[in-house]
Amino acid sequence: MLLSDDQLKVWLQKDGLQRIDKILLVLSVFEKPTGVTEIKAKARSLGCNIDKWNVSDILARGKGMSLQMLGGHEIAEKGKARLQSIGLDSASPAATQVALDLRKHLVNVKDTDTRSFVEEAIKCYEARLFRSAIVMAWLAAVDVLKKEVVANHLAAFNAEARKVNLKWKDAKNADEIGAMNEGDFLNRIMGISMIGKNRKQRLEQALTLRNGCGHPNSLKVGQNEAAAHVEALLQNVFEVFNPGS
Repeated sequence: MLLSDDQLKVWLQKDGLQRIDKILLVLSVFEKPTGVTEIKAKARSLGCNIDKWNVSDILARGKGMSLQMLGGHEIAEKGKARLQSIGLDSASPAATQVALDLRKHLVNVKDTDTRSFVEEAIKCYEARLFRSAIVMAWLAAVDVLKKEVVANHLAAFNAEARKVNLKWKDAKNADEIGAMNEGDFLNRIMGISMIGKNRKQRLEQALTLRNGCGHPNSLKVGQNEAAAHVEALLQNVFEVFNPGS
């Protein structure tokens, strides 16, 4: 359950956490029994000041969530279960890293609409709503791609669209581009060399997963699949195009 300092900082800033949760989160990053002074110092270094808290008393009232050992406190299995119940997956700290990577990117997203989509995808992922996170991350990615077309490739895009569909009416903005099927849209932006063949194929995989998650069905998706989906969009869209910058 070891978290990096950056990951722990994100968790300590979450709304709705109780004092016991924050103390357990800090305690979980130590590999040996840890004293109250060290616990407070670690929290303080990450922007969470718990200096005035009676840490020993809070842990004692946790009723088995921590163990009093020679040298200090140690998180117990009950405490690990408590952290899992608030969304921290002890089996894979990578879940927190994915959300952290998204939040780092969020700082650089200047467009208000895109930022809103990405922020909602992060919140869904952190809440373990993986199907919702997949859908929202895709919506954010498509929003970025459409705005890239409008900003830098609109004439070429419309010309390519007319070559394939004589009935296509030239789009003037991202909303009008949205009249096109998303699979066709990926083909058109490859046709004007905005993206390459391999990138288009990876985005088509993401679109297929998004379609599966966006409709009522028996499809099951887990943390790893959602993480791979988000990572693919980060690498192939968010880190390549940045509307509003």
